[in-house]
Amino acid sequence: MNLKNASVLIIDDDLDVLTAVRLLLKTESKEVVTEKNPENIRNLLSKQSFDLILLDMNFNSSINTGNEGLFWLRKIKELGSAAAVIMITAYGDIDLAVRSLKEGAADFVVKPWHNERLIETIKEALRKKDAGKTSAANGKGDKIIGSELLGESEIMQDIFYKIEKIAPTEANILILGENGTGKDLIAKAIHQHSIRTKNAFVKVDVGALTDSLFESELFGHKKGAFTDAREDRIGRFESASGGTLFLDEIGNISLRQQAKLLTALQNRQITRLGANDAVPVDIRLICATNVPLSELANETRFRKDLIYRINTVEITVPPLRKRADDIVLLAKHFIKIYTAKYMKPNLEVSAGAIEKLKSYHFPGNVRELQYTIERAVIMAEGDDLQAKDLLFSPIEAASSEVNDEKEDYKLSTMERNTILKVIEKHNGNISKAAKELGLTRTALYRRLNKYDI
Repeated sequence: MNLKNASVLIIDDDLDVLTAVRLLLKTESKEVVTEKNPENIRNLLSKQSFDLILLDMNFNSSINTGNEGLFWLRKIKELGSAAAVIMITAYGDIDLAVRSLKEGAADFVVKPWHNERLIETIKEALRKKDAGKTSAANGKGDKIIGSELLGESEIMQDIFYKIEKIAPTEANILILGENGTGKDLIAKAIHQHSIRTKNAFVKVDVGALTDSLFESELFGHKKGAFTDAREDRIGRFESASGGTLFLDEIGNISLRQQAKLLTALQNRQITRLGANDAVPVDIRLICATNVPLSELANETRFRKDLIYRINTVEITVPPLRKRADDIVLLAKHFIKIYTAKYMKPNLEVSAGAIEKLKSYHFPGNVRELQYTIERAVIMAEGDDLQAKDLLFSPIEAASSEVNDEKEDYKLSTMERNTILKVIEKHNGNISKAAKELGLTRTALYRRLNKYDI
């Protein structure tokens, strides 16, 4: 259906929202009806049929505390309305909005929105209504978002849909998840779907920066600001201005570093080391950490005012063991990459190899799967990749071994011993050791410090 011929009902207890949407759609649609009180939905639908309904997720009347939108969505469906329903939500209710898609909503929009984006969403919902199509969030969406992020499991489809809705906004985003789950790929996908996509995407592993390097790396420095400052250098904030700044391992920075970062974010300007003049910066901030939010809430570890600043929207990336439906998809993706890299184009995966992958719990997540596949492709002989070619992380293998000798069975002891063996195997080469262990260099260095190696 063409929007010009559509009757639209808007239900929101915010008069400003009602006025703004009515004025926007007045010339775009056949008819616009606004309603502040959701209790009047029954009466409205009994008198008139609508092609599209814009429904707020939360009302002051608190019918179902935090779930008012879902309550009224169900009522609209029970009343037999054939209207496409688009949920209106704030950042904090995005998870509920994704849930609404499973209950029959056509789509959702996040406040505040760009008018052009809202009209596009309405037109698409009307088109899907005519075509009888279900939304991508019902688990039938694309298997890839951005250029690299893969997944066909329901939990990843929810994340894909959330990315599509959050990305065009300017909201700061905090990505949570275990090491190796692909938090950096989530950040890239958000940037690629944002209005800043044509500008820079700058990544900084802030967890690896010492106090002395932190300011210079992020804010830049003037020539002579310190001993090795032989020339002026812009920092990552300036490099990312107009684009997206991705701060990885944000949960591992010191309280002093947090204070410096908070000041820059609040003022939206930075001052290079050795300079007096402040430089304005325009960045979209994405942060990531493997530290649970509950630990970040501890003020002896992390400033709450900084948490609120970086966490307008939160995305939790599931470990691979909770998205087992994606293991084969990801494995085939990596096989395609590494058969091309190692010139084994005819290599096929045996049924036994697939079963072995599906039965493993992948404590090292997607990164461990990637390294496992790379090793298997290298070791495979002939045209078949066999189960015996799949060798999982030695750290995880060591922690699950059981023998009858009297040994210290603490996981920490076993992990320390495994790290020592692998480093010795590679003659102290940290990069090679980290790769075999399925860790990043930064993560391995943290373990070296932890175990005093």
